[in-house]
Amino acid sequence: MIGPMKRSSRWFPLLGMVAVLCGLALVVAFWFYAGRTLPTATLPVDLEIERGTVGAALGRSLNAQGFDVPAWTLAIALRIRGDAPRIKAGLYDFQEAPTLKGLLDRLTRGDAAQREFALIEGWNFRQVRQALARQSELKSLTAELTDQQILQAIGAPHTHPEGLFAPDTYAWVKGSSDLDLLRRAYRQQLKRLEQAWAQRRPAPDGPALDSPYQALILASIIEKETGKASDRGRIAGVFANRLRIGMRLQSDPTTIYGLGEGFDGNLRKRDLQSDTPWNTYTRAGLPPTPIAMPGRAALRAALAPEQTTALYFVARGDGSSEFSSDLDAHNRAVARYQKARKPSSSITP
Repeated sequence: MIGPMKRSSRWFPLLGMVAVLCGLALVVAFWFYAGRTLPTATLPVDLEIERGTVGAALGRSLNAQGFDVPAWTLAIALRIRGDAPRIKAGLYDFQEAPTLKGLLDRLTRGDAAQREFALIEGWNFRQVRQALARQSELKSLTAELTDQQILQAIGAPHTHPEGLFAPDTYAWVKGSSDLDLLRRAYRQQLKRLEQAWAQRRPAPDGPALDSPYQALILASIIEKETGKASDRGRIAGVFANRLRIGMRLQSDPTTIYGLGEGFDGNLRKRDLQSDTPWNTYTRAGLPPTPIAMPGRAALRAALAPEQTTALYFVARGDGSSEFSSDLDAHNRAVARYQKARKPSSSITP
């Protein structure tokens, strides 16, 4: 019995050293967790946490946005706290560098110092600028800039701003600028457009489009022509059919856009005959730019339109549209639904 006991006793010093090292690690971890403020690249820090950001993704997000958080310390803290699933998405502003404990406490409380700004599907850029100007707490950097100067300021290589910003609700904190919001909306729209383009339906069933920007133009027309969501795919199909056979789009919203601020709300025959680059009654093909901000659904419809034989549609007056495959049927639909009023949205010969 004496021999085995002596052999076992050799492990006691090693076990003791392991215990000491574990204790030191916990002390260091606690110092990082509750006692030491986190180094930051700059102050203040606007920290954006996207929905579903947990575990290693949380560490990467914190590091990318300016917080120097050791991955092992964050992992230990999250495991001990057990509240990783309770971390709430949002935009958080830190005027001073927090401890890791203070940072995680805010993220789990959802104590986000943020406001919201909505960009609406179908808005044109003039409406976007007007809405931004009404945000009194948002730092205005665009008021004295032209549209082209705004594009330069956000790093956009385009010459026309229409359609380049994603309709969505954007959170922002005190001290943010209108350029910050536009930059985020621009990048979001590019991302959505890239995703939709990658999933486009190829020819001959897909639309005759040569570039993502052409898809953005078509999506903006679909956005403005759609009164009822269930009609969107078929409206896209009508335009795809027309583009494929070289038929003019003859879209009222594009013509109205070309009239500019002078449009009084009443589209007249002379307006349809007044040539502008956006008048799709007088010019074939797509207009040179988008006419509004298309949402995700319009982008998807533009690149994967519903298969249909229809070449015409007319508004029924309840938000929905009547579709026709030939001119005679379309003329009967126009007479039926718009006999007593001016067409508000129709595809006509």
